[in-house]
Amino acid sequence: MTGLAGLARLAARRERAVAPWWVLLIVALGLAMVGYINRNMGTYELKLAYLGIIRDNAFLQGLGGREVEPRLEVLATWRSGGFLYVASAFAAVLAVVRHTRAEEDAGRAELVRSAVVGRHAQLAAAVLAAAGTGVAGGLAVALALIGAGLEPGGSLAYGAAVAAAGWVFTGVAAVAAQLARHARTATAIGLSVLGVSYVMRYAGDATGQGWLVALSPLGWSELVRPYQDERWWMLGVLVAAGAALLGLARRLLARRDLGAGLLPERLGRARAPELRGPVSLAWRLHRGLLVKWAAGVASFAAAAAALSPLARDLLARPSVVADNIRNTLGVPPEGTLAAYSWYLVLILAYAVALYPVLMVLRLRAEETSGRAEAVQATTVTRLRWAAGHLLVTGLGTAALLAVAGLVFGALYAALVGGLADVPRFLGGALAAVPAVWCVGAVCVLGYGLLPRASAALSWAVWVLTAALGQVAGPLYGLWGGSPLEPLHYVPNAFGPAPLAAGPLLALLAVTAALLGGGLLALRRRDFG
Repeated sequence: MTGLAGLARLAARRERAVAPWWVLLIVALGLAMVGYINRNMGTYELKLAYLGIIRDNAFLQGLGGREVEPRLEVLATWRSGGFLYVASAFAAVLAVVRHTRAEEDAGRAELVRSAVVGRHAQLAAAVLAAAGTGVAGGLAVALALIGAGLEPGGSLAYGAAVAAAGWVFTGVAAVAAQLARHARTATAIGLSVLGVSYVMRYAGDATGQGWLVALSPLGWSELVRPYQDERWWMLGVLVAAGAALLGLARRLLARRDLGAGLLPERLGRARAPELRGPVSLAWRLHRGLLVKWAAGVASFAAAAAALSPLARDLLARPSVVADNIRNTLGVPPEGTLAAYSWYLVLILAYAVALYPVLMVLRLRAEETSGRAEAVQATTVTRLRWAAGHLLVTGLGTAALLAVAGLVFGALYAALVGGLADVPRFLGGALAAVPAVWCVGAVCVLGYGLLPRASAALSWAVWVLTAALGQVAGPLYGLWGGSPLEPLHYVPNAFGPAPLAAGPLLALLAVTAALLGGGLLALRRRDFG
């Protein structure tokens, strides 16, 4: 562990630009749910009525668990727990991979090892950084909930459960970093374990199969049961699991060379005649992630459409949430199901808007790795290289929205509608394409003008688009959307008025201007 103190300070210094946002997100989500329950279920009778809805609905039970009581603190943590545990685990996976495998990919780990540094010091520093963020998030949410007037013991148990979720997935990411050869593969392994854990926890709560919850690392945090009987001993299980994973990662690290992974890599072909230009090269680089995105979007759309019969029955009852959505989208009470349909299309569009953001970040990664410079040493110019990536990204974005509209529309038509609904869903999803392109174009402008800050700018663009949009605010009665985000101007395909082409053409014009500005800035600035 020689050099651990210095490496830990370096990791903490690098985390200061990222970790505070994760802590802020965790605290904001925790407090938002307290405010939501207070605003919409202010009396015991309303809480009891909400509890009755939860107990009759497997989908809602899966969201936050089956053990709910008509008390503010229990209902608030029931709604926020699933999000906070996932957020803490997600932050831990990214932090560990960022400070371990990504450093090896960039060659900086080799430079560090050339100094007087122990073999395990870098991994230990990454663990300290990731676990520190988790502890800060858990402690901050506990103090915030105590400040909001909730019981101190339960608040501390809730904060500890949030931090423990991050601790366990710190261990998962540490093992993944030893198995994979590249940072992206390690991240994919860690997030896949997180996804499987969430599905197991959700399925266990939705079906009443408690053993699935008990086997899920995210379910262990839920089993702490804050504000109920506080099973503090479950925290010991979480700590032991994280420690065991870290011990495994330490043993695996001793069995591999620096820069190598334990999983065997598939050899590539010696020749690639199909790589004839920047577009084919970009397609080769992007196609794997695009296929994964398409599978994820199709699964999400199918799951959302499968709930249509249930949503139809629930929306027929008086509901504050349904009223907020109807008022935001401007539909009459008899159009509640249409409002629900359009709302789901918007949720899918906000999720797909992350895809062009990540693809623009891929441009920056290609630049900093030196691979883009090698490509530009051929007859491919800088603008042709960037245009190839952006063309594939734009077409891929449209394809993802088409998949979302087709899958959702087909299943919706089979369950509660008719065949005429399929083109309506497809058209509604495709109407969001110019707005989603606009989100990506803003990121391109940021990449061209401020390449070093492009990652922070790109994430900020997507987070603000989602936060100021027509989903997060109306769902919790906080605000009704903002004209400052592009999807605000997408015409409602399920409203009584015909689709207007004017807003879509205006969005395309703005997108073209932003792309032109970004490419011009990229052409004129220093590269690399």
